[in-house]
Amino acid sequence: MQVLRAAGYYAVPEGEPNQYREHVRCDHLSVGTYCIPVGGKDSQDPHTEDEVYVVMRGRALLVSDTREVEVGPGSVIFVPAGEAHHYTDVSEDLSIVVVFAPAERSRA
Repeated sequence: MQVLRAAGYYAVPEGEPNQYREHVRCDHLSVGTYCIPVGGKDSQDPHTEDEVYVVMRGRALLVSDTREVEVGPGSVIFVPAGEAHHYTDVSEDLSIVVVFAPAERSRA
């Protein structure tokens, strides 16, 4: 067992770009924290793995190929592999726990 104490904590110094920190990786999944500061731009490309986002802090709009949804603390979103998506209108610093299955970039 491993306790992921840093998961979900906001870790971007003021004025810095987005940040992703991986906390654990195994064959079947990976878990990390993605942070976007207020006004930050999310330019991620579609992933080859399924994703679950758990918003721990902040507010934004998550836009995908299929819909748009406002997110805030407690939001849990599933994005299937290959679906284009990005965060926009970041109005409060975002801190998001991200779970990839299988592990991120393992299907490259």
